[in-house]
Amino acid sequence: MSDMEFERKLGFQTRAVHKGNAVDKETGAIKRPITMANSYELPYDPTEVNWSSASGNLYTRNGGSNQKYLQEKLASLEGGEDCVVLASGVAALSGLFFALLESGDHVIFSSITYIAVYRLLNELFNNKFKVETTIVDTSDIESVKAAIKPNTKLIHIETPGNPTLSISDIAALAELAHKNNILLSVDNTFASPYNQRPIELGADFTVESLTKYINGHGDAMGGAIIGKTQYLDIIRAQSQVNLGAAISPFNAWLIMRGSVTLPLRMKQHNENAMKIAQWLETQPNVSFVAYPGLKSSKGHHIAQKQMSGFGGVLSFGLNADHDTHNQFVSKLNIITSAVSLGHDESLIVFIGENDERQYLYPNEFHNGFFRMSVGIEDSEDLIDDLSQALKSVGL
Repeated sequence: MSDMEFERKLGFQTRAVHKGNAVDKETGAIKRPITMANSYELPYDPTEVNWSSASGNLYTRNGGSNQKYLQEKLASLEGGEDCVVLASGVAALSGLFFALLESGDHVIFSSITYIAVYRLLNELFNNKFKVETTIVDTSDIESVKAAIKPNTKLIHIETPGNPTLSISDIAALAELAHKNNILLSVDNTFASPYNQRPIELGADFTVESLTKYINGHGDAMGGAIIGKTQYLDIIRAQSQVNLGAAISPFNAWLIMRGSVTLPLRMKQHNENAMKIAQWLETQPNVSFVAYPGLKSSKGHHIAQKQMSGFGGVLSFGLNADHDTHNQFVSKLNIITSAVSLGHDESLIVFIGENDERQYLYPNEFHNGFFRMSVGIEDSEDLIDDLSQALKSVGL
């Protein structure tokens, strides 16, 4: 049996523990160490070295040992051929776009995406590099079809989408994209590879903010692009080596360490978020709850088809004015008011009525709402915390 055949037989949790790790040859340690060096020994004749090469160990901006171990693990977990790890999730997104797109290309992207994607594609690439972009509700396949042009190079989606939890059909969009000779990239951060693997559904690229669930502890930043080597070699050369978006060895090591428990943590995130979403739906002064695991969710049937779990992020609103939303947050004792998601602790952020992308959100989001990243605490304690905060503000 070949190594690849053996690996394919291993379960997700086994690969989360073992892929990318091995006994250190020098010390015999059963965990690979952090290699903090920024430079590596040159060969006998360095005049033959390609100083911009990302193969082998040369200079950490070109790639380091800890980065490569992490890439090996993520490619396996995502079901992809290859992986590039960069300094942050935004570095991964911008690195993908920078390497793939040229002036005159056209990009279709989800109306519900991370703010950096909105900035990159709606403003920076459009204005600076003359890349044509169209914002589309990618949960509506017919709208995507209508937006395709002869020069469309890439469709970029985020599912579940940040912050409304909208769901796009990855397999259907992959089929549509490939019929038209278009590439499909999927930001998978809200789901994680434990719950959803876009490449296995036909996508060309998966993008992950490793800062979130894959690290899982709120103490390191990183981003990853998973896909075919023919494209990732371009991304390595252009976006890592020549733009310098390299991850630090220490952050790569921390994320590698956190990723081992990803399957265990995601089970708890999924379970807790479902319980809290169901409880919120029963509260008379909660105006709406957005979570793909709920049967009332618009995208629930597609989420059931392409996800094995529904993640730990949900959004909800209150029948209350602006200040009452802020008072509610101030009364929480366990849940912390902070951005980011995928941490072990629960986080909440109030997004007000003046959000610049309000026009892209469904109507129920227009009066301000909360995005909550449900942690791995006891769900009963989280529900009690939400309940007492509602009562404290008269709701």
